[in-house]
Amino acid sequence: MVVVGAGEVGYNVAKNLSQQGHDVTLVEKDEMRASKVENELDVMVVRGNGARPPILEKAGIAQSKSDVDILIACTNHDEVNILACWIAKRAGVSRVISRARGLEYTDSPGWARDLGIDVMISPERSVARQIEELLSVNASDYTAEFFGGMAGLYTFRVSDESPLIGQSLKNVREKYPNIMALIAYVERDGRGFVPFGETELQAGDLCFVITLKGQLAELEELFKRQKSRKLRKVIIVGGGKIGFRVAKRLETRYPQLDIRLIDQDKDKCDKLARELERTIVLVGDGADEELLRSEGIEGIDGFVATTANDERNILMGVIGKALGANKSIAVVRRGFFEKLDKYLPVDAMVNPNQALASVIMRYVLYPSAAGALSIIERIDAEILEVTVGKNSEVLGVVLAEAGLPKGVLVALVSRRGNVFVPTGETQLEEGDQVVLFASSDKMQQALNILGVNVS
Repeated sequence: MVVVGAGEVGYNVAKNLSQQGHDVTLVEKDEMRASKVENELDVMVVRGNGARPPILEKAGIAQSKSDVDILIACTNHDEVNILACWIAKRAGVSRVISRARGLEYTDSPGWARDLGIDVMISPERSVARQIEELLSVNASDYTAEFFGGMAGLYTFRVSDESPLIGQSLKNVREKYPNIMALIAYVERDGRGFVPFGETELQAGDLCFVITLKGQLAELEELFKRQKSRKLRKVIIVGGGKIGFRVAKRLETRYPQLDIRLIDQDKDKCDKLARELERTIVLVGDGADEELLRSEGIEGIDGFVATTANDERNILMGVIGKALGANKSIAVVRRGFFEKLDKYLPVDAMVNPNQALASVIMRYVLYPSAAGALSIIERIDAEILEVTVGKNSEVLGVVLAEAGLPKGVLVALVSRRGNVFVPTGETQLEEGDQVVLFASSDKMQQALNILGVNVS
């Protein structure tokens, strides 16, 4: 495999692929980044512009004699990515994947098809969807969607007033039979574990819950003893691709929502004002206390910082929270900042690079999977949506006897339009769509047991 670009996305993709035993060559023209990869990863490094045929030839991609199966182009420049894919495809590389920062490239599948690119992806849409989910579920600081948005993974912390304290998961299921949810992972006192039926929840536990979207209000009340209120007002800082996409999505999903977008660039604001229908676009500094107070930040439902500067987004998230926003969200592109979440008064951090890396890994490792892959780096786990085929050896076998290793959970099953949380007595059927939760090193083993071919 060849990865073009050693930025945050390319580095993480190369790292994940290398750790899983794949032979990876990384192409990077920046000497500092190239040296970092050589020192930290077990991959081959080729220095140079990945859009030039002689450089790609050094990486093993040459006309009529390429021995590379996949090329992933994920630099910050669309033209470099597209040209690298175009050259690789014509040299015989079977699958090429391109990052696209310009939304116009992903607005229509025609661009990728006409250029011979198998997958062209941009993180802005998935990030906007994640931010919208975080705004709608006040108690959660992480989300991932499955079954086309019908279900998802959410994090909830057990509050001191929660009726779940001291209850085993088995008792919780018996006490609340109408709530369809599965706690896949628990973080407690700095360590994490996959719970079982006798696990008792404690105050402060951070629970990774896989559930139907329609159950979120009930779960939020159980964990936090509070109900999510209807979104009324949101302030977005940053008029770039992510800020625009968040505003556009909120306009569509919440017709009565008061949306304000702040950016310092007047020309950009003029353009945004023409393209957005209901959002009030303001020229100003998103860290200006007087401006934020005049726009009514105290008590607003959400404050979202989406500029191109991670440090500024975090600072504005802190300011927004201090001035009274119920929930503040900061967009960060460096994974290091996400590790500081315990020390900063920001409710959630969203990483578009991590979102993009997850999508790329899904297409590389599980190209035939039914749906999304979420890689949760903080707990070294993967969640994958797959379909059970007619040749699976577990058909007709109860899950308790299917031989799934410890740490692997069949979290949700969608069968003929009906979604449910399976038990140990559940038998899978041909055509079932299932959400698998597994530690990263056990996902392939779980797929083999279920007889799911995603290559």
